[in-house]
Amino acid sequence: MSEEKDLRIRSKVISEGANRVPNRSMLRAVGFEDEDFKKPMIGIASTWSEVTPCNVHIDKLARQAKAGADTGGGKPMIFNTITVADGIAMGHEGMNFSLPSREVIADSIETVVGAERLDGYVAIGGCDKTTPACLMAMGRMNLPAVYVYGGTIAPGKLDGQDIDIVSSFEAVGQYQEGMIDDRQLHRVECSACPGAGACGGMYTANTMASAVEALGMSIPGSSSTPAVNDYKEEECRQAGELIVDLLRQDIYPRDIMTKEAFENAITVVMALGGSTNAFLHLTAMAHSAGVELDYDDFERIRKRVPHIADLKPSGKYVMQDLYEVGGVPAVMKELLKAGLLHGDCLTVTGKTLAENLEEAAPLKEGQKVIVPIDQPLKETGPLVVMKGNLAPEGGVAKMSGQKISRFEGTAKVYDSEATATSAIEAGEIVEGDVLVIRNVGPKGGPGMPEMLSITAMIVGRGLNGKVALMTDGRFSGGSHGFVIGHIAPEAAAGGPIGLLKTGDKVTIDSETQEITMHVSDADLEARRAAWKPIEPRYKTGVLAKYSHLVASSAKGAVTDSGLDRF
Repeated sequence: MSEEKDLRIRSKVISEGANRVPNRSMLRAVGFEDEDFKKPMIGIASTWSEVTPCNVHIDKLARQAKAGADTGGGKPMIFNTITVADGIAMGHEGMNFSLPSREVIADSIETVVGAERLDGYVAIGGCDKTTPACLMAMGRMNLPAVYVYGGTIAPGKLDGQDIDIVSSFEAVGQYQEGMIDDRQLHRVECSACPGAGACGGMYTANTMASAVEALGMSIPGSSSTPAVNDYKEEECRQAGELIVDLLRQDIYPRDIMTKEAFENAITVVMALGGSTNAFLHLTAMAHSAGVELDYDDFERIRKRVPHIADLKPSGKYVMQDLYEVGGVPAVMKELLKAGLLHGDCLTVTGKTLAENLEEAAPLKEGQKVIVPIDQPLKETGPLVVMKGNLAPEGGVAKMSGQKISRFEGTAKVYDSEATATSAIEAGEIVEGDVLVIRNVGPKGGPGMPEMLSITAMIVGRGLNGKVALMTDGRFSGGSHGFVIGHIAPEAAAGGPIGLLKTGDKVTIDSETQEITMHVSDADLEARRAAWKPIEPRYKTGVLAKYSHLVASSAKGAVTDSGLDRF
């Protein structure tokens, strides 16, 4: 009988030798015994916190993952990292910290796993930034790892209708227009979020969870299992056991996170009509894994993948509805059958994507959440890259649910979300305007804040489709309307959006994928000569560091790109 393979690929530097007695003394204080030092040390990276419903239940899930790793033959240890609640940070200065939190989470997981010489780990996320951050750490560290999504929230109920967090944002616009009163506004506030779980539509959290499942880095089906479903705990136990199996099989994240796997992730995002934030996060994740991924890849895939999911914010249903009709695996089963996925990609189960999908149940008969591939909501993916003299590196628009594809209007330019908000409240933004919010990109914001409050106010005031919104910031996955974000280069980096003036004519065309400001070359040159960068808003602390290091949004807004400059 052959001897069991030593799975201590890194922890052996701690668990053996007289020189490591002090190290082991510390570990004995947290529960290690003699036999434990012969096992691989498994980390459980928990993003539990009480600052958001997305993550409030993850402490229980982490304990289940720990139990699974213990059963599987490892010695697990739980550690925590932060999370930021986008819905709470939205609409004020707090939103500047949201995207930078992705880097803090990834850095902190890398730091703990690196310092403690862990052999592998499970990461459990919830709110928007936790999923890509966990995957960025996995790509960087390239140690056996499995991701588990904490799950989606159940829909809120009000007067027999499903509502969610976006309903709250849009209710504010309705209230300001006199369409609802104080009592109704309060009823919406109290009903929108009934418990644990991430925002319920195909917003950023659910988009990225679905993408990671398609990427092959999470338990099959886990992206659509609701937070309050008992099976979520079983998924975490499975993930704990799986880590030890991955060590035995020598399967590492970069074996899974290949270019073809990222193409699968983009395919699922396009089919589901996901969040524009997927551009930021997937490019950042690919960067961490050493995979080249750019806007051309998104465009190439968009043109061949139909939009087939009738999901919020532009559709009718939420993630829990998708779960009840078969979930993400059932959707991928359809996409694979249509030849739209690379079925031979390896996954954390040790099987290929196609082998996993053989075991998945098909979409339920008669369901209406996912339309047939040959009768799509839109024949191509709804997340469109646009370029032009306003966005040489590109901008991103979500065209699902849009009845118009071209908008010509007059620019009204604001250098902050606050001044734009005041303009909307004062009735200054009217039909035919192109509302421009700049100096809110990764460097300029800093932190590239989301504009959900702004888009919700526009929709709530009945201006959806009558006003276009363009920004070098970004949008929540819950945003909808004729909106274009991620304009790059951003204003703070000298991008053309910084040269735009109120009164300039702007054309946005999703068919030709062009964003054009109708300003003569001579005028642009004069404006460029007079342009000066804005004074950095933060001189010290995390946002100052972020602004100094961050790359363009078109490059995923990562902070470890081009470090060889220093």
